[in-house]
Amino acid sequence: MIDIRKLKELVRLMVENDLSELDLKDQQETVTVKRGSAAPIVHHAPVYAAPAAPASYGAVTGESGLPAGEAGGGEPRAASAGGGGAGAEDTSGLVPINSPMVGTVYLAPNPESPPFVTAGASVGPDSTVCIIEAMKVFSEIKAEVSGTIERVLVQNAKAVQYGQPLFLVRPS
Repeated sequence: MIDIRKLKELVRLMVENDLSELDLKDQQETVTVKRGSAAPIVHHAPVYAAPAAPASYGAVTGESGLPAGEAGGGEPRAASAGGGGAGAEDTSGLVPINSPMVGTVYLAPNPESPPFVTAGASVGPDSTVCIIEAMKVFSEIKAEVSGTIERVLVQNAKAVQYGQPLFLVRPS
């Protein structure tokens, strides 16, 4: 079976280089990693010398040793709770930071730490604004824009969808 650290590194490299598919083969195993509008799907099958029926590929799963996010959810919820009807008027000129994948969003590096950003925080293109976990792999999400965070639109440890707005930024 493939080492989970190698798998995490492959997924990280795919995200950083905007790759949609990666096939690796060696003497013992074959690994296919694909990503698209859904979370990355990893196919894994051993390589056998004798031909067999078509291989049945399945997603890699495992026990969750991830942060539960329950302890650190208070502040980000408060930052995102002030929406309401009046907030819709203030969105002109704001740039959304959208989720690049399906997964679970974490607004802080761990439950005991403060959030990466809050409303009013200044960000640059390389500023980490959150982490999204998909298939036990954590991906840092960068702002990719300079400005000030106006609104946090998601709650800590909640599921997010591909393309879902996470933050609104007033560009500088």
